[in-house]
Amino acid sequence: MDQLPADVRESVRDEKFSSVWGNDLDKVFANVAPYYDVANYVASMGLWGWFRRRFMKTIELHPQERGLDVCAGTNAIGIALLKREPTLEMHAMDRSAEMQAVGKRNAEAAGFHIESVIGDVHTLPFPDNHFDIVTLQFASRHLRIQQVFSEIYRVLKPGGRFYHCDMMRPTNRIVDAMSYGYLRFVLWFTALIFRSNEASLQCKEYFVSALRMFYSVPELSDVLRSLGYINVNGKSAQFGMLGFHRAVKPPVG
Repeated sequence: MDQLPADVRESVRDEKFSSVWGNDLDKVFANVAPYYDVANYVASMGLWGWFRRRFMKTIELHPQERGLDVCAGTNAIGIALLKREPTLEMHAMDRSAEMQAVGKRNAEAAGFHIESVIGDVHTLPFPDNHFDIVTLQFASRHLRIQQVFSEIYRVLKPGGRFYHCDMMRPTNRIVDAMSYGYLRFVLWFTALIFRSNEASLQCKEYFVSALRMFYSVPELSDVLRSLGYINVNGKSAQFGMLGFHRAVKPPVG
């Protein structure tokens, strides 16, 4: 998969994973919703909080802005953004009603309201030029990247910012091989601890394959530029296994 043009990579990913994306993942995330955040801390050996703080440091906020968190899950990012800037009008979208039910409870417990939409993020139900910021984290491996990033571009206001983070495909082959071995182990370990259901167990190999066929940090930067984003900044961490991107929709004029 190294150096494949983005449109070819997307076609290969779609052909290989469309069935999982369309059917199995809903069952997986419905199962893991009650323990999703705790499982991520276990799987990351306690680094999950550091990942989130590192991502938050990339995000620029201003009072009264309107934000959208795509694939919002349990609303961890939306809550963190509101803690930094309580005047935000925060929206969340996710296809898993179970994950968003947990997210709603989490937001209410923190004293915040996040407007939630359940649906397929490949078609965002929002007007053009609507949001000042859009965030997307730890979900892109399960998405048709060009389609989702194009939709995010559409709903961003001119000058609006898109912030992204996810596990990435390392460019170093040794790190690459080690990351897949580690991923297989933590998937087995967390499934054992939390007694995951059959759908989750059957998807273990999918999670490894999805990462193996995903983008490196530089490749994803190129995808963003090809879709019209400017000021694209991609940074890697954990030897290229983690990536953070910031991109801007060009201002009018």
